[in-house]
Amino acid sequence: MAATTRDGARRRVVFWRRPGRTRVADMVAEGVYVASAATRLALKNRILVETIAGGEDFDVDRFVPEARDTLLNLADEAEQDARRMEAAKRRASRRYSDSYGTHDYRSRDVRNLRKRQRQSERVAKELRERAENPEELRALVEAAREAAWSDVERNIQSTLSIEAARPDLEPDYAKLREARMQSLRLVDLPRLAAHRRRNVQGAAGDLHDVTATDAAPRAGDVDLSELE
Repeated sequence: MAATTRDGARRRVVFWRRPGRTRVADMVAEGVYVASAATRLALKNRILVETIAGGEDFDVDRFVPEARDTLLNLADEAEQDARRMEAAKRRASRRYSDSYGTHDYRSRDVRNLRKRQRQSERVAKELRERAENPEELRALVEAAREAAWSDVERNIQSTLSIEAARPDLEPDYAKLREARMQSLRLVDLPRLAAHRRRNVQGAAGDLHDVTATDAAPRAGDVDLSELE
């Protein structure tokens, strides 16, 4: 904005604005994101131990109850935090002296404590809603599975050069080969199958009902050209 001085000169006037406060909705979204990430991490570790290391087949439904329990536990923690903020707010409202420490709240802190209480209450509510949503739970498990296999793939790639691997030179060849084949069976092949299902228009039933044109060499339901 420009203003005119007495001598007719024009100068620019810049108005200072107070930085916007963080909205409760943004704080809630961040809290839910952190809780979802923590849930995926817990599920990923469980999948690594039971499915990959144990050599068992992956089943989404098997891990859904754990996803639900983890979200509910995090919701309980958020509710406990809300109760702590409420108690701190009541104590602070009666104190007007100077604070002696970070958590020694005073009356001037009541507004911020109220905001933190609302944040924790809404995070808990959101997590409980997600814990009762089957689609949300399955999505968490699938994301955890992808993360688990990404870890496995990175570890394999970092310790083994597949092209140069030879049984007579690699002492762990058999063990690593088994891991690679398990990765192919549980990750790559289902991923290819899902990719083909998405690309088939108007398909009904599973991949056995689909007749592809210009078909490439196949092994069962897998297009071998996609493995190159």
